[in-house]
Amino acid sequence: MSLFEKFHSIQQAREEILKSGINPFHLTIEKINSATEGVINGRATILVGTNNYLGLTFHPDCIQAGQEALAHEGTGTTGSRMANGSFSSHSDLERAIEDFYGMPHAIVFSTGYQANLGVLSALAGPGDTLLIDGDSHASIYDGCRLGGAEVLRFKHNDVTDLDKKLRRLGDRSRRTLIIVEGIYSMLGDRAPLKEIVAVKQQYGATLVVDEAHSLGVLGKQGRGLAEEADVEDGVDCIVGTFSKSLGSTGGFGVSIHPEFELIRYTSRPYIFTASPCPSVVASTKVALRIMRETPQLRQQLWENAQTLYDGLEKIGYTLGAEVGPVIAAMIPTKEQALAMWQGLLEQGIYVNLMIPPATPNGESLLRCSVSAAHTPKQLETIIQSFSNVHSSLKEHAPSLQT
Repeated sequence: MSLFEKFHSIQQAREEILKSGINPFHLTIEKINSATEGVINGRATILVGTNNYLGLTFHPDCIQAGQEALAHEGTGTTGSRMANGSFSSHSDLERAIEDFYGMPHAIVFSTGYQANLGVLSALAGPGDTLLIDGDSHASIYDGCRLGGAEVLRFKHNDVTDLDKKLRRLGDRSRRTLIIVEGIYSMLGDRAPLKEIVAVKQQYGATLVVDEAHSLGVLGKQGRGLAEEADVEDGVDCIVGTFSKSLGSTGGFGVSIHPEFELIRYTSRPYIFTASPCPSVVASTKVALRIMRETPQLRQQLWENAQTLYDGLEKIGYTLGAEVGPVIAAMIPTKEQALAMWQGLLEQGIYVNLMIPPATPNGESLLRCSVSAAHTPKQLETIIQSFSNVHSSLKEHAPSLQT
């Protein structure tokens, strides 16, 4: 058996999808006009699948900061911070993150994915245990594998199951790292964080919260679910990304523990990856300031999320249980999801198509990510397009119940 034979089953599954005449694998946005509009297949398209929650990708202050950094510091760092040294802007951004969270130690990574790889693999190694929510993001799973610790899963958002597994670990619970997410990216639901913190403290475990989709979204100051649940003092480390609410790329970890700084010497993704580009660091720092100074963006995001959720629910779609910036419509079959995704695209609406095996419980989803920048007119158009596709497909498949 050659190394490449294992790809045959993937190729067959891909070809089965392509036989339908729909190709969701290589969609290209030919032009970006704004935070919420682009051109796809030559058609003006409303973007509802970008995670651009606060709509900051085209903010003039962010663009200006990036342009100035590009002119003064060049296009890239050409190496890791361990080997090539840090730019002063890297340290400035870390101090800004520390100030934002009120925590004394922050580390910036080149991507949000690498933030999880770097932090989790450094915190838990051989002889330690990782307890992760079953619906955790791929970067969490990969970060756990990289460190070599024993990995256990508890049922999604099930505090009773978490408690049971910690109890079975006995004394090992004190060398156990629990990992949950503020908002889960597939269905938009939140971790029961207050209860999780209570269980964590009972057994003396350590807790990391991934706030990738909740930064800028939850909490009075936008710090995420830990702030909203008023349990920041019970969280040992927060990881997150700049690629959602802050509209750039990169990731971070922040902690109350002084030992967290030593991750710089043990984290392979930090040591061996080129550091973030100056222009990205500059625009991120400005986006963080704008997010802090403009709470009305968060308010607008939630108003838009409620409008879209109510509109899709009224049509008859089955949605995730919670209103939020991630709104997932559950579709009965993969074939129907493909057809509906294509139908929306032909009407100038781009959403995320999520099909097994990447989805929880093998469900097929059409996932929307709402932005504060979506206008009332755009939301009306999105809802109407979902209605049109729903009606059209029911004509051809009367048994369709979404």
